Amino acid sequence: MAAITCAAMSFADESIRFVPEPYPIGYADQGEVKHVVLKGANVSGKEISLESVMGQGVGMSNFKFPKKIAAGSEVTIEFDMDFAGMDGQINPVVVMVGTDGKPYTATLDGFVKAPVFFGEKLFDTGFYAKGEKRTWTFYVWETDKKERPDLFLDPAAEREFSMTSKPVMLNVDKLDQIKEGGKVPGLKVTLTTKGLLREGLELKQRSIRKIVGFKSKKYPKATPEVLIVGYWKE
Repeated sequence: MAAITCAAMSFADESIRFVPEPYPIGYADQGEVKHVVLKGANVSGKEISLESVMGQGVGMSNFKFPKKIAAGSEVTIEFDMDFAGMDGQINPVVVMVGTDGKPYTATLDGFVKAPVFFGEKLFDTGFYAKGEKRTWTFYVWETDKKERPDLFLDPAAEREFSMTSKPVMLNVDKLDQIKEGGKVPGLKVTLTTKGLLREGLELKQRSIRKIVGFKSKKYPKATPEVLIVGYWKE
């Protein structure tokens, strides 16, 4: 899918236009599902027949679109978008494919608000041998800085990781110099490997890439996560 959509963006026809570009879809909360309606026009001098519509990446489904768009007429594309796993500025792409194989694209512009903020989200194991222990400590607080987050490990991550946390008050004025003793209620989280697993396709790869998910009872739809990277020690 990624290869198809990247190729489509490179050779996309501009006969279908959505204005302004990129097309604004507004704000969404992380984990929210919204129905999105795009309105544009066939700016060419001929009828366009569409065979399919798809989204680049994840989150978009249930597309509704016209099979034929008369020359100079309006076009409406509708779909559902799941904002789980997204954070901050997003620019997803909708790809429309004509019956002649010609691609047309619409770049979207939106912003996803995550209720929980991580002081760090990327951690390195270095060269890692099976069964070795790694521990990382980081700070977490709510985006609005008003209340302390309730964070626990996603059950799916418990096979490979464990976590502990303790309440702290934080100074987050400088994200590269987070300090305890401020006015923002947060958590000091310690994440520890229980022994990383090497399964399936990972057996053919030297690189390590583990997404560790967390859950919140207060924000059940949110999808906070961190990324663990590294290399397997051969």
